[in-house]
Amino acid sequence: QLRLVESGGESVRAGQSLRLSCAASGFTLDYYTRAWFRQAPGKEREAIGCIVTSDDSTYYTDSVKGRFTISRDKAKNTVYLHMNSLKPEDTAVYYCATDTKLRYCSFEETAFGSWGLGTQVTVSS
Repeated sequence: QLRLVESGGESVRAGQSLRLSCAASGFTLDYYTRAWFRQAPGKEREAIGCIVTSDDSTYYTDSVKGRFTISRDKAKNTVYLHMNSLKPEDTAVYYCATDTKLRYCSFEETAFGSWGLGTQVTVSS
């Protein structure tokens, strides 16, 4: 059974950096799409970006472009979210998602059938 586990979330100060991890188990596909989403208190979940592993292409939403990057370690079946210059408005629960049938980037929640439980990131000013 496909399982995603996020880790790395913690409380930091504005301007600092964090790296979140999303480890996958239960599947060994070579090509898939994995995305990061976040949900701030009182707000809807929003997309951050995604990586398409057929060519390691990455895509980001405007809210994080230039500050966040996504990478992956194929051997560990793990995708990372590198977050720089964090702001208080980045405070949220961060989720990773994937779908074994998805071969392109999507910022739509409904495109992803598998989700992790999330990891909390808190940024103080």
